[in-house]
This record gives sequence, C-alpha cells and structure tokens, in this order.
Amino acid sequence: MLYIHTAMNTSIPRRIAHLDMDAFFASVELLHYPELRGQAVVVGGRSVHQPVLQPDGSHRFSRLRDYVGRGVVTTSTYEARALGIFSAMGLMKSAQLAPEAILLPANFDAYRDYSRHFKAAVASIAPCIEDRGIDEIFIDLSDIPEDSLPLARRIKQAVFDATGLTCSIGITPNKLLAKICSDLDKPDGITLLGRDEIPSRIWPLAAKKINGIGPKANERLAQMGIATIGELAAAPVERLVCYFGRTMGTWLHEVAHGIDERPIKTSREPKSISRESTFQRDLHAKQDRAELSEAFTSICLRVADDLARKGYVARTIGIKLRYADFQAVTRDITLPMPTADGREIRQAAGECLKRVPLHQRIRLLGVRASTLLPATAIDRQPTAFQTELPL
Repeated sequence: MLYIHTAMNTSIPRRIAHLDMDAFFASVELLHYPELRGQAVVVGGRSVHQPVLQPDGSHRFSRLRDYVGRGVVTTSTYEARALGIFSAMGLMKSAQLAPEAILLPANFDAYRDYSRHFKAAVASIAPCIEDRGIDEIFIDLSDIPEDSLPLARRIKQAVFDATGLTCSIGITPNKLLAKICSDLDKPDGITLLGRDEIPSRIWPLAAKKINGIGPKANERLAQMGIATIGELAAAPVERLVCYFGRTMGTWLHEVAHGIDERPIKTSREPKSISRESTFQRDLHAKQDRAELSEAFTSICLRVADDLARKGYVARTIGIKLRYADFQAVTRDITLPMPTADGREIRQAAGECLKRVPLHQRIRLLGVRASTLLPATAIDRQPTAFQTELPL
C-alpha cells in the first residue's frame, strides 16, 4: 500500500475527494470466491456458466479459452490487467491474451448492493456526496475539521468494514484533480495534492489522464505535438482555440492548469434511462420473430422497472437497432401522457419499430425512455395493453 502525503495549501477553502473502488466488480466476486485471489479473473460475457460447487467443497470455474460469443469484458482483476485485459475488450480477443484466465458471469444485483453499502459508509462520515456511478463518488470534505490523511484513512476503513473491499482516494482542491489523483496509486491508495504541486505531479502525466479528453481529442493534441498535461499547459490558449474552437480550447487551457470550479452536486436528475441487448447471433425479423419479440418485450419491461425503481415516468420512448453490418438506426415517439408502464412502453416502442427497415439481420436491439418527469407528476390508470404489436 502506498500513501503519498503532500501538504495542502491552506489558503484554498475547497477540499474535494474522489473515491474509486478498486476493480469493483471483480473484487465483489473475489469475496464470494476467495480461492481466486491472486489469479487472473475476468467478469463479463453472456451465457457464461456459474461456478459449479464440487463434492469436495471447491468450485469448478469456466476458463476464458472456452468462451464462444460476442460478449465483452465487464471488468478484470489487476492480475488480468497485467496481461492486457481491460474493460470493454471482446472476450474472444481476451482469450488470445490469457486463455487460462478464470471467466465469471456478472452479478449486477450484488454489485448494486455493495455499492449502496460503501456509499452509506462514506455518508456516515462525510455526507456531502456526488454519486458518479456504481463504483465512484465525489466527496466535499471542506467543512470537516480533520486533516486530510487521517480523514482519508477513516473513510477507507469505514468502506472496508462495510464491504470487505478496498478503495483509492484522491484529495485535492477540485473535482478535476481529485479524479486524476484517485487513480495514481491504485489499488488501496491515498493521494493528497495541493495546487503548488500541479507542475511536479500533474504536468508529467499524459494529457488523456484528464477526464474529458477522449481518443479523438487526444489524437488532435498529438498532431499538435502535445502529449503531456504540462505541454498542454504550455500551449498558448489562442492556438488551442484555433484547433478546438473557443469553448473547448478555453477549457483545455484551464484544466491543464488545474482550474475547475464545478460544485459537488448532491442530486443529479437522469436525462434518460435505456436498456439494450446484443444477441449471440444475428437475428432475422421474420425467421427469428419469436426470439426477437421475447427479447424486445423483456427490454421494455426492464426499462419500465428501472423507471419505477428510480421514481420517474417518461414522455418519449425510442428504439435503437444495430444491423449485422454494424450500421445503427434510431426512432422515437412522444406520448400524449408520460408513463412508466411496461405495456405502454412496449406498445410505443413497437410503433417506433414499424418505422424501421427490417430487411437486414439484427445484431443489437435497445429501448430508451427520455423526457423524464418525477412519477408524482401523473396520477392515472394505465391504458389497455395492445395485443397486436410488431415482432
């Protein structure tokens, strides 16, 4: 475990932490299968067999070499990452790198449960939290009268006591720097950073370490001869504006100098809720009608369940299809009344489907609910379910 403790600039009132769980999904699985600790373990894919409990009490696990399908890696242990296996990589490609790696199916119910536990543990110490996803949060520590290092250790211990899992924390003057620093000493690390340390600690890092600089922007920076955050900071803002436009160019100049005034948002309204499914084989609209119809209905019901669980209704329902040639098409419809009813979502999505060419085989099917309102905004009975639906 490596702790980096550098003096905070006490003239800066803001003290923002970013907490990131270490290899979260994989770590949850290792709690269930501790015999896999220290091994290359990959989580993900579709139709992956559950581990089989054998008479002697041990488990028989699937191996990556045996996987056949289009699934992708959801997460991997650090041992698997050392072999080049990372999230979103195709499992078939991953098998070429580490055929003997253990392959486990994802268990999102368990991940959500552990997520709730670790966030509750943090909130008991520092309640001003911005939820950034299932495995990461921002925390405003500005009003807590405790030095950063013991406070970080206390938060980490609370997370471990509640979940048995480790996390990494970066504490800095703002969200931008905290996000970068939480990743510097993984796993199980603490990094504290003051503004005066930006040149020595942040500028040597690759420009793509800044959250918001994606592959395309990074490629354009490389064309300008800019590879590090320090080189980006040294670039005249006028040059950046010339390449990226006023808004993006100004933002790049500011973040390279560690400037980020975004506040902690303790509540965040979702703009949309969606679900999609990539099929194990490309399906034909007519020949595989029953299978497509079942999958389509299932996706709609899952969207409805997500809406109900989060307390929203939707005014707009849309669909997404990706064909066998990877071309994608979307359609949407605006409803006269918002809904969270699975039958109504299925009916609306079916109307969208009527406007889509179905001459090619289908690789992916998705449903999206948007123009969201709180569920308390309506009080009505669901309409009758239309039985004749496309697919």
